Amino acid sequence: MGADFSGIGHIPAMLRETLKALAVQPGGRYIDCTVGGGGHALAILEQSSPGGQLLGIDADPKALEAARTKFEAFQDSVRLVNDNFANLQAIAIKYEFFPVHGILLDLGLSSLQLEDAGRGFSFQKDAPLDMRFSPGDELTAADIVNTYSEAELSHLIRKYGEELMSRRIAYAIVRERPIHSTLHLARVVEKAAGGRKGRIHPATRTFQALRITVNRELESLESALRQAVDLLGYEGRLVVISYHSLEDRIVKQFMQKEARGCICPPGLPACTCGHKPRIWLVNKKVITPSPEEIAFNPRSRSAKLRVAERIVNGDDCDDPRAVVEDILAEVKAVAWKKPALIQKLRAVFASA
Repeated sequence: MGADFSGIGHIPAMLRETLKALAVQPGGRYIDCTVGGGGHALAILEQSSPGGQLLGIDADPKALEAARTKFEAFQDSVRLVNDNFANLQAIAIKYEFFPVHGILLDLGLSSLQLEDAGRGFSFQKDAPLDMRFSPGDELTAADIVNTYSEAELSHLIRKYGEELMSRRIAYAIVRERPIHSTLHLARVVEKAAGGRKGRIHPATRTFQALRITVNRELESLESALRQAVDLLGYEGRLVVISYHSLEDRIVKQFMQKEARGCICPPGLPACTCGHKPRIWLVNKKVITPSPEEIAFNPRSRSAKLRVAERIVNGDDCDDPRAVVEDILAEVKAVAWKKPALIQKLRAVFASA
């Protein structure tokens, strides 16, 4: 049966595939690291009912406020936290929300963010060059555009936007300064790129590069992936939906590495790394949206979903139940501030 998207306002990408990948079950505990419009989170709460619990995280306070009304029927089952998922481990331990059955990272911008004229994420409407997920952050896109050197601009546009004409675009930006609005910047980039030639606007990659730089998105993703595995209980699922090649490459390489044993450089006579697999790849081939979904929700066309499941090695813990009470006592005494505590917490996860 095809997915039914009728009557949906905010459309979460690959909703059916996400719920299947997470293996959502009644009474399960889940973390949505990017609540956004709340579509995935609400579906998880509904499918994990009765008894399900959800910890929802988002760096954007506006996104959380907009999504909050969707969870009125699950007030006792959901906790929303305004923070960056780079702090995933500390958040989960602070609220004693571990181990969990599943963790979701949907890395795309929500419709609310794209349509908010004052945020500067899109050049469909004129807006200040902001692009911050969190208003508490200092760096804005305007700061980058108007203060970075030509070489720095060229580098970040090439690295984070994968833009082949980054030098020409950086040159044009520097000579057009000051630039304070989205439409102004889009015109400068379009002219530098030689005009619009295809379906994708010439400024798309430059805007992506600026947004990634402002919010340190790739660094946060790498950090969150490492933390997520530690927070999963046995057979817990990690599901990541990415929307461009830079994100997907990080996710793919991380999952492949964590699913392998030895990661020593080739050519060594014997293994010296001691690395052991912590996950297995549920789907070795990336999952993409159905043609039906793309037709209904074109924004999902670039989405790629990857899923892995937590496994436990025999030496993760010899007798996990013997140390559970001691570890929980440390957590309640605010020892969660100590990153080293995660090594002990693995003993708890093995018995989940």
